[in-house]
Formats: sequence, C-alpha cells, structure tokens
Amino acid sequence: MAGEQLESTRQALREAMAQAERAAELARLLDAAQARAAEAERAAEEARVLQERLKETESRLEAAEAVEGKLRRDLAEQRYQAEVARWKLSSVQMARWSRIGDAIKTGKSNPVRLARGLRGAAKPAKRPVAPKRQPVAQPKSEARQVPGAAFQATATTRTVGGKSVKLKPFRIPTGPNTRPHLTAAVVAEPHAEALLRYEWRQTTGFTPRDFTRVLAAEVPHLLLVESVTEGPWAEELRDRDGGFSGLRSLLAWCAERGIRTVFWHTHGEVADFAPAAALFEHIVTALPATVGAWGAALAAGEAERGPGRREPSLGLLPFAIQPRVHNPLPLAGDRFDRVLTLEELLPAHLSYPDVLTSYRWPRAVDCPPGTELWRMAELAACGTPIGTEPDERRAHVALRQAYTSGTMTQKVDELLDAIGLPSARATLNISVIMIDRGDLDHTLAQVAPQKGVVQLVLLSDAPDAEARARAAVSERVDVAVRRTDPELSLGSMLNRALDLCEGDLVAVMDGQDAYGEHYLTDLSRAFLFTTADIVGKAAYIAHLRDVAATVLRHPAAEYSYVPDVAGATLLARRTVLRSIGFADVSEGWDEVLMRQCRADGIKVFSADRYGYVRLRDQDRWLLGSSQLVAYGPAEPHAFV
Repeated sequence: MAGEQLESTRQALREAMAQAERAAELARLLDAAQARAAEAERAAEEARVLQERLKETESRLEAAEAVEGKLRRDLAEQRYQAEVARWKLSSVQMARWSRIGDAIKTGKSNPVRLARGLRGAAKPAKRPVAPKRQPVAQPKSEARQVPGAAFQATATTRTVGGKSVKLKPFRIPTGPNTRPHLTAAVVAEPHAEALLRYEWRQTTGFTPRDFTRVLAAEVPHLLLVESVTEGPWAEELRDRDGGFSGLRSLLAWCAERGIRTVFWHTHGEVADFAPAAALFEHIVTALPATVGAWGAALAAGEAERGPGRREPSLGLLPFAIQPRVHNPLPLAGDRFDRVLTLEELLPAHLSYPDVLTSYRWPRAVDCPPGTELWRMAELAACGTPIGTEPDERRAHVALRQAYTSGTMTQKVDELLDAIGLPSARATLNISVIMIDRGDLDHTLAQVAPQKGVVQLVLLSDAPDAEARARAAVSERVDVAVRRTDPELSLGSMLNRALDLCEGDLVAVMDGQDAYGEHYLTDLSRAFLFTTADIVGKAAYIAHLRDVAATVLRHPAAEYSYVPDVAGATLLARRTVLRSIGFADVSEGWDEVLMRQCRADGIKVFSADRYGYVRLRDQDRWLLGSSQLVAYGPAEPHAFV
C-alpha cells in the first residue's frame, strides 16, 4: 500500500515537473513573441519615418527635376540662338558682295584670276537653310552609363628621384561609341573596362542584389564577365560551396531573355575560374598560353554539366589598344625631359586612368625584358618612345605597328561574329581626288600604294589617263577620270569630283607633291581618336629645289586641333565636305575652305609630320617661316 502511494506521488511529481517545463517553455515563447512584436513595432516606426523621408526626398527630387528641366530649356534656346547667329553669318558670307570681296582678295595680283573669280561670284549661290528649333533633350536612364563619365584621371603629381613633379592629367573622352546599336552588360576591372567602354553602349556597376533592376532599364544584347578579383562579383566567381547562387540567377535572367553570355579570362589560374566559367555560353581568354588548360578543364567538367547542357565554346579575346584612350594626343605642356624606367613610370598605387596619363608623360620609357606585349603596345600607341634613346621616327613606326597589330575594335568584331551578334560599324573607306600636274607617272605613283582606297577620281588631261590609272591601282579600286576645263576654276573642278565620291572619307592629293606609302593609313587613324571632321597636316616637311633645302613647317602643330591644314593633305568626312563645298577659285581654295570651317565651327585636326613632302622649285615665304632640317632630299626625313 505504501509502495503504491509512493509510486503515485512520484508520478504526480513527474507530471508536475513536465507541466512546469511546459509552462516555462510557454513563458519563453511568450517573451520571444513579445520581443518580436516590439521589434515589429520598432520596424514599423522606422518604416514610417523612412516613408516620410522618402516623400520628402521625392519632393526635393521633383523640385530638382523642375530646375533641371528649366536649365535644359534655357540651354536649348541658347543653342538655337547660336545656330541662328551662325546661319546669319553663313548667309552673309554666301552673299554676292562677300564672294566678290573674296574674289578680289585672291585675284588682286592676277587679272585673269580676278576675272574668273568675279564671274564665279556673280553666279547665284545657294543660301544656307535656316535652323529649326529642336526638341529639348531628355535625361538618359541612370543605368545607361556614359563612357568615361566617371573614369577620369585624378593624380596630378608623380615622384621621380625623390622629387615631386606636377602634371596635368589626361582627360579621358566620354564617347562616342563604335556600335551604338549594341548594348553590353559588363563586369570588369578598370583596365578591361577602358578597352571595352567605347565598343558599345555599356552598362556597369550592377551587383548580385540589384542586377534585375539595373539591367531591366535597358536590356543588354550581351553579358561579358571578366575574371575579376575585386568587387561584388569576385566572390560569386569563386563561390563553389554556395553553388554560385548569384551568378546562376544572373545567367538564368539572361537565358530567359536570349542574352548571350561570355566569360573573359584575363588573369588568374584557370582552375580558380573554370567551375564558374562553365556556366556561361562562351569562354574567351586573353592569354593564348591558357587555351590548352581551358580545354582540359572543360573536358574534365563534362560529367558535371548534366544532360541537355552543351559545352561552352572557347576562343581568344586578347588585350589590344583602344584608340580612344591609347593615342598620341599629348598632355598639356612639354614631356618630362627624362628617360624613365617602367617602375618609375607606373608605381603600384596608380589607377588605370592615371596610368593613361603616365603613358604620355616622359621623354621615353626603358622597358625591361619580359614586359607584357600589351603594355608595350599601349605605350607605343601613346606616341612614347620605348628604349634608352628617344627616337621620334622609331616611335612613329612603333605607333603604326601597334595599330596594325589590331585594335580592340577589331578584336570585338571577331568576338561578336563568333557568338552570333552583328558586328556592323562605320568604316573609313576613302575616295581620293588626285590632281595631275602633268607628270602622270609621278601622280599615280603617289596614290597606287595607299591602303584603304575604294575610289580614285583623277583630274588629268593625259590622253590615256584612265587606262594607266586602272593599271596602276588595285582592281578593287573604282577609277573615274575627268579632264580639266579651262573655263572652270580648280575649286569648281574639285566640286565636280566631289560629287562622284562614294567613300566615307574624301582625300585631296596633289600630283606636284610626294606621299609615302603609309600616308593615308596614318592620316585616317586620327578619325579613331578625335572628334574632328577634317584631318590633315599643319606640320609637314617641304623641299625647295632651288636651294636643295629640306625644311619643317609648324612642328608644334602635330596632334592638335588647328585653324587650318595644307590643302594637299586634306582628308575629310564626305558628308561634311559636301556641306561646305570648295570655293570657286583656283588659288587659295584651301584657305577659303579653312575659313569656312572656322565660321561653321567644324573641327580641324593636324596629324603627324610624316608621310608627305611639299615639293616646290622655290618658295621664299616657306623658307623663311620654317625650320631647316637638312640640305638634301626630303624623303629620308619624311617617309618612315
């Protein structure tokens, strides 16, 4: 009996303890619930405060947008008034009395020329069309990044030998881009971004958390991800344990929209990036030596891909020069008059925009053995001599070779063709207007070796000029021959020749002068890195036969925007040249053309001094206004 009571008591105690434990658990849960409720109340209060701040911010934004809209309207009105003023000036210049004044000025020393000029000025001329008000430009989407807008050099000093040297940073251009029809979402480090940012409309700065919002603003045609080691995507590319969750989400988002995906290996071990790269449609590498390792890595991962998933394609996308940032445009002021080692030139702390400034800074750079080829090419493309002895001629050849080896634009063409996207872009095909001065063999010898020519319009009186011209130039070059007309001025004949031109660019070459085989290739290169509509040479070499002197004209005008260039070195965009036209004069037509460019705000750029020689029997003005190079032939100094 006592045992049963003891057991009953024990059972009662166990039940009491269990109930006490349940009560304690309920109390704990109640406390936790109350804590969560309090936290929710705090969060609700914070949300309310944030909502109020958001409304306040939106109000301020609306006010700022209203101010911005007014400023845009005011700017549009100012631009319109400037266009009206320019139109009025052009109308005055096209007036008969103005053209009569030009004719009197150019023909005051030659009655025949004066009569021709007055006769041409008496003809009615087409007046320019009055400008129209344009709609106010609207702000672009924030997701659409303007190339170069936040990519500028900032470091203004360099330290050499313990001394600080101040320099003006190179201003990185903000555009234009080569393929405005194409949008690319790019994850890249500053160097690679500088190479790509001008090749398409480029979206950057998105992260694993916000890519759906950022990219939806302008859905890209292409996603290109570099093997980055810093930034929000660096962890994603190596996150094997997490299953590349953010990267997979991005690639899935792209797959749903038919967006091509490319992984670009530029540095690092193949094994570190192979698992992430295998998720992309295409893999390209900047390092040819790693192609074998990539092939082995993809073969090893074939079993992990699973059914229905094909192996990524594999190709090359090496580093190449980007003309918009790797070019001979100089810094303000003279170069630092010392030969620097590569370590002195590029200390480790420099950002890539500041590297672009350093490239242009020294007199020359001494690069050690083993320097990357792309680094040498970038230096050469910036016009900086490489070696212990500065040599401008050798530096010009190196610059030409850097461009000839292939620009980033050409490499991207190959990439787009390989992945099935259109690589169409503007070309730089050239129509040449060649003026024969009586020695047709010499004339044709100047144009025959030129590259990029699609059409030759020859002004010649030789009876067999067309047959000889077709025999001299490539069969791919279209040839048209027009005879001179004694009733017409040279300017009028140039206008008739211009009407026949079909190339994107039009060159005017003169048979009395001499041109090197690289003349047009070197000259047309300026259209890749300037915003000029007309390119030529204000700095050039001339040879005067009477004194056997070779002289250099305006050496400081190389690689700069200038008021005028020599007419025999003219290379212009066809549409722009047609809008201006040539003046109805025979002497000084180039001076009138340059004056019209200045009046219309058309940019004129002077390229290098090489590849052209102005040949004259005598020219006292030229002899007195140039610096003597040597007594003897000019070709060794001009043609490199």
